[in-house]
Amino acid sequence: MKDDTIRLPLPAAGPSTERPISIAIVAMGGQGGGVLTDWIVKLGESKGWIAQSTSVPGVAQRTGATIYYVEMMPMLEGRRPVLAQMPTPGDVDVVIASEFMEAGRSILRGIVTPDRTTLITSNHRSLSVIEKIAPGEGVADSAAVSTAIGVVARREIVFNMEELAIRNGSVISSAMFGALAGSGVLPFSPEDYIDVIRADGKGVEPSIRTFRAAFERAVDGPKFEEPTLAQPSQKPFADKRFVPLVERLRSSLPKEAAMMAENGLVKVVDYQDLAYGKEYLDILDRVYAADQKADGHGRGYLFTTTAAKYLANAMAYDDVIRVADLKTRLQRRQRIEREMGLGAGQVMQTTEFMHPRMEEINGLLPARLAIWIESRPGLFNWLDRRVSKGRRVKTYSLPSFLLLFALGGMRFMRRRSLRHKNEVAHRDVWLAQALRLLGSNYQLGVEVLQIQRLIKGYSDTHARGQSKFDKVMEAILLIEDRDDAADWARRLREAAIKDASLDQLDGTIETIKTFA
Repeated sequence: MKDDTIRLPLPAAGPSTERPISIAIVAMGGQGGGVLTDWIVKLGESKGWIAQSTSVPGVAQRTGATIYYVEMMPMLEGRRPVLAQMPTPGDVDVVIASEFMEAGRSILRGIVTPDRTTLITSNHRSLSVIEKIAPGEGVADSAAVSTAIGVVARREIVFNMEELAIRNGSVISSAMFGALAGSGVLPFSPEDYIDVIRADGKGVEPSIRTFRAAFERAVDGPKFEEPTLAQPSQKPFADKRFVPLVERLRSSLPKEAAMMAENGLVKVVDYQDLAYGKEYLDILDRVYAADQKADGHGRGYLFTTTAAKYLANAMAYDDVIRVADLKTRLQRRQRIEREMGLGAGQVMQTTEFMHPRMEEINGLLPARLAIWIESRPGLFNWLDRRVSKGRRVKTYSLPSFLLLFALGGMRFMRRRSLRHKNEVAHRDVWLAQALRLLGSNYQLGVEVLQIQRLIKGYSDTHARGQSKFDKVMEAILLIEDRDDAADWARRLREAAIKDASLDQLDGTIETIKTFA
């Protein structure tokens, strides 16, 4: 093909000049990316440089991940430079990420390069919406980002800036500003940075304290740490009667299952009481005995360990009492205050959206009374029309808090309730099937235990999970005699977890029916 393009000579307008310093900031909404950008611009301008910033807000990722971009350089011979408005792959000096997976996304965008870029990132994880709503294990693997950082960045400064900021009473933007100063990329002294913070006039002392701590960490501390997710702390029990339960567990169960069982014991006792914890251990003793008969020793007692986890989940089911209890706990309020960066003198209020149905209310009642009400559809529907309404409840207003606190304190009624009766019936059938299959197919028994993952939540969520559970169990029973039954059970479970529409699950079941 003939090229008729006319090419005109374009000689340089003059000698080449120094290039600007380019800084890209990737931050989620509410993490101070805009504040950090303003500080960097003010820092450059305070030293007579020309600085320009732009931002491109994102959507549908937490509260929206925004890319802020700053270019800055001194004027040359009184001439103002022309600065770019977006980062160009291969041409960015510093990338600052407020969260570890945001650093990964900046790598994917190509703006982190080994010949030029200093990568500054906090290694804490803030789970995305997609990670939170996944029915199964939806947390993205941080290992890929950890591996990539050491390859694609010229230099990296990675530590938990969120934790450092909270410890010093400030927010993560102050820590990122300190890490930038510690990197030495900009030709300004730490005091120049601190002057900018002082001029801002908001939360000055905590911000400076955080800045200094981050600066020192960037200069002297380790350059890389593995990302961490905050782990919920287990509730300590002051009741001395809890100790014999732990001692019994450690002496009666194999060491392979002891740690999981101890976590499960803490969960069920926190959920109900010590007697409930004893019931949990009684069931685990029967499970362990069956595991021994099935030569579980040669398999590391996987069946007992799996049962310890999912039995605790089955016994600590979600109900109105549990939800109300969790919403009024001090630990929850402290966590929210910490995540919001609440300062001294600030007041926080949360609003809960609640839409109780008569099924949940009836489930709280003593089983005989609840069954009597259910047997009268006219009465049940009349009550449902008065109960089933959306409500917005201000958690920490006195009337709402007292109502939730009273509901959370009704656990003494739980074991006589219709909901508990139904949950125990489900639990007994599920365990009986797993124990029956254990003798003939060890791995299939383990897979049946894991099907309990499908049961969670309450109201419509619980009903959908129960429906999936029943479908999967029915399909497994069709093929329990096959050598590959455990593999099919795993496929059924994963299909049920990942497929909200049930098309994949139904397709797998139809496939099974063709050879069952």
